[in-house]
Amino acid sequence: MVFKRLLGAFGVGGPSVETVLHESHGRPGGHLPGEVTIQGGDHDVHVQQVVLSLVTNVEFEHGDHEGAAGVEFYRGAIAGGFHLGAGQYHSIPFQMPLPWELPLTEVYGQHLHGMAMGVRTELEIAGARDAGDLDPVSIGPLPSQQRVLDAFGALGFQFKSADVEQGHIAGVHQELPFYQEIEFYAPPQYSGQINEVELTFVANPHELAVVLEADRRGTIFSEGDDVFGRFHVSHDEALHMAWEQELENWLRAVAGHLHGGHGGFAPVHHDAHHGVHHGVHHDVHHGHHGSHGHGGPGWGGVAAGAAAGFVAGAVVNELLDDDDDDDEDDGGDGLAEAMAEAQQQAIQDAYRQAAYEAAYEQAYEDAYEEAVEAFEDED
Repeated sequence: MVFKRLLGAFGVGGPSVETVLHESHGRPGGHLPGEVTIQGGDHDVHVQQVVLSLVTNVEFEHGDHEGAAGVEFYRGAIAGGFHLGAGQYHSIPFQMPLPWELPLTEVYGQHLHGMAMGVRTELEIAGARDAGDLDPVSIGPLPSQQRVLDAFGALGFQFKSADVEQGHIAGVHQELPFYQEIEFYAPPQYSGQINEVELTFVANPHELAVVLEADRRGTIFSEGDDVFGRFHVSHDEALHMAWEQELENWLRAVAGHLHGGHGGFAPVHHDAHHGVHHGVHHDVHHGHHGSHGHGGPGWGGVAAGAAAGFVAGAVVNELLDDDDDDDEDDGGDGLAEAMAEAQQQAIQDAYRQAAYEAAYEQAYEDAYEEAVEAFEDED
C-alpha cells in the first residue's frame, strides 16, 4: 500500500491516506466500491469527516475567453467524527454512487481521446481540509447508450474526440452543470455535406436523451451551419430501436432538402413503443434506406465494425498528437481519406474474422437479455 501524506493543510507529521478502488471501471447510475485507509501521523487528531468527490476536465467560455479546468461534480462524506491516534490505521469501506449523467471515458475498451476523470479523497481535521491526488476511473456506456454507439459504428462514423462542455442543452433536463460531446467524422458518403456530428447522452434512471449536432458544410449559396436532432426514449426502447434507420434518415435530412443556411432542428421520427410519445421531433422522409436490423452482418458484425471504427479513430488521434504541426499545413483532405481507408480496412478485417464475429454476437445477445431483465426488474 502506498500512502500519500497530506502536507498542505496539516503540516509535517500529519496523517497519510490511501484510496483503493476495488473496481476502477463503472457505468452511469452504478457504484464504485473501494476502501480508504488513513494512517495517523506524529500526533493524535480528531478526523471530522472523510469526503470522496468526482472530478473531470470541463471546457468553458466566458465572453471572449475560453479555457478548461478540473470541476468537482459529485461530493459525499463516507465517514466522520472519529479519533485517529499517532501511527494508527483506520480503514473505511465505501460504495460511491455514480451520477446517471456521468460522461463516458471508454468505449469498446478504448479510451476516449480528450476525456479524464478521477476520484479524490479529502480529509477534514480541526477545520482544515486537505485533498489527495486523483485516482483515475473509467466509465463505460449503459446498454442503451451502447446500442446507439453500435449504430454509429455500423453507419461508418469515425470517432474523432470527446470533451465535456459547461452549460445546459435546451429542451433537456440536466442535473449536472455540463454535458459531454462525443465527436465523429461523418460517414464517407456524407463527407461532402457534413463535416462532423456530435453525440450527447443525458440519462436518468428511466430514460435516455440522445442529442445530435451536425456541422453542415456551406455551399456557394449559403454558409455552413449547425443542425440539431433530439430523441427522448426509455432505456428499453433504446435497446429495441432501429437506430441505424433513424440516424440515416436524420443524416439525409441534414444533408439534403433541409439545407436553408439558418441552422436549427432537422426533424427526427420515432414511433414510441407502448403508445407513449417521448417528445421527439417529427417527421422525416422514409424513402430508401438500408435496414441494418435483418439480413446484414448480424449484431456481432455490427459491434465488430463499430469497435473497429473506434480503434481506427484512436490510432489516428495518437498520430495527430505526435505530429500536430504538420497538420496545420494540410487542407484536411489527406487526413480524411486516410481515416476513411483505415476505418474501412479495420471493418473489413473485423468482418472476416468469423469466430470473432460469433463471439461478439453471443456477447451482445447475452448483454441485451441481461439489460432487458434488469430494466424490467426496476419497473
